[in-house]
Amino acid sequence: MSAQSTAVRGPSGLLTPVVQQILKLLGLAFLDVFGILLFYTFWYVGQWGLAAAIAIITLLVNVVVFVPRLYPVRWLSPGLAMMILMVIYPIIFTFTVAFTNYSDGHLYGKSESIALHGRVTYTPADARVYQFEPFVAKDDPSQLALWLTHDRGDGTTEVLWARVDEPLQPVDTDDPTPPEEFEGFRPMERSELFGVIRQLESGTFGEGADTVSVTSASRRTAARAEQRYVYDEELDGITDRVTETFYAADNEIGSWIAAKGTAEESKLEPGFFVFVGFTNFTRFFSDPALRGPLAIVFGWTVAFAFLSVFTTFVLGLFMALILNEKSIPYRKALRSLLIIPYAIPAVISILAWKGMMNPNIGVFAKTLGIEVPWFSDAGWAKIGIVLINLWLGYPYMMLITSGALQSIPTDIYEAAEVDGAGSRQRFWNITLPLLLVAVGPLLIASFTFNFNNFVVIEAYNKGGPPIPGTLTPAGYTDILISYTYRLAFGSGRGADYGLASAITIVIFFIVATITLLNFRFTGQWEEVSKNV
Repeated sequence: MSAQSTAVRGPSGLLTPVVQQILKLLGLAFLDVFGILLFYTFWYVGQWGLAAAIAIITLLVNVVVFVPRLYPVRWLSPGLAMMILMVIYPIIFTFTVAFTNYSDGHLYGKSESIALHGRVTYTPADARVYQFEPFVAKDDPSQLALWLTHDRGDGTTEVLWARVDEPLQPVDTDDPTPPEEFEGFRPMERSELFGVIRQLESGTFGEGADTVSVTSASRRTAARAEQRYVYDEELDGITDRVTETFYAADNEIGSWIAAKGTAEESKLEPGFFVFVGFTNFTRFFSDPALRGPLAIVFGWTVAFAFLSVFTTFVLGLFMALILNEKSIPYRKALRSLLIIPYAIPAVISILAWKGMMNPNIGVFAKTLGIEVPWFSDAGWAKIGIVLINLWLGYPYMMLITSGALQSIPTDIYEAAEVDGAGSRQRFWNITLPLLLVAVGPLLIASFTFNFNNFVVIEAYNKGGPPIPGTLTPAGYTDILISYTYRLAFGSGRGADYGLASAITIVIFFIVATITLLNFRFTGQWEEVSKNV
């Protein structure tokens, strides 16, 4: 009986690993196909860094699956893949961009910039003008075409059929009247024309250099278009055929510069991105427009981060000590109520505080009769931000200090009380040193978070009130990260990603230095705790 049972179970036992292997290979094949499609898509649109990240992730997943020694890593591979894509790649990309002129007007490579300019057309003054009738595809209303006619003056009419991205097609007919249907298209009704006027006037019908552009949609006229900007590879420049201006490529700054001696020396946009070395870093530290408010912003950044950690820790510890007393009734209910500010989204709380601080209709002004310039005065604006951050952060400090207090052995307090230590001595010599050892790394993390706490600064007063006399947009309550945002995106000169990335790297090294110093400080507390 046992032998028969073994014989029956044998084939099924051999089948299970085979099925598992097939399913594993099918899943891996699906992942590889998806990865290849993503790689091709990103590579095609010019996102080569992102394409490389996708390729590395796909390759590593295959290695993990096929190498038996890496079997335990299979369960970590999704997290590692996301870490590469969402953490490592952005860091590498930021460091790379910091050494380029990547910004509005310099978002493309040189070849892409040439191609973009090459697609710009113009209508010469002596161009042949056509009358047109708009057509629309029967199965796709977004597809438009033109029935073009031109009277040659000898009693004959030239007829062309024009579609987007297709060669102009001569129509052999003796009757230039638009037909009821042509190649799956029908004439457009007058009521339909109004909705596509912009599409007609901005579009180019035809392909390559042989194209037609609509000159007047209302008069139903179109004319042959010619390429306006022509690139000369030998001279490494672009010629504007309308103004006859030659724009030479400046490969150091990534711009097309009009040749000297022309009536108006200018740039042809868009340019192209190039590596500029440490230009963004030297610009940040040497440009008077950027360096002017830097000292004020940096000082307030450090003060804001320190005050946020200090005030929230003090209040959180105070509430934790009170709720740690067993004589307090309803301690669990009170603790639950006190963490509500931590549970509510920060933006909602900030907006609620802004409403209460409103000088016209706020609670402080209407109910309490206190008129405080929370938004117009630099000092009061900083106090307001610290108060709001205190409200947002003290529940977190209360939670971590409550847990740390519970971990301190009670026999230490009993021995200290026997030795005659009072409540203050027990707090300063026992509770606080042991507490700082436990929550010290969390305090450092809180300091780092507040050093880059963009949300509260932006939502409260957008960094205001503004600092007078500065050449760049900066406010008294701006911290480095919000000042960076305003420099890169709020200066009115377009987005400057290279400068923003350079400043981000500077902020990283500042935070890293402060963090290392704080860890050294907490290490001293660990030495103190050994003697407690």
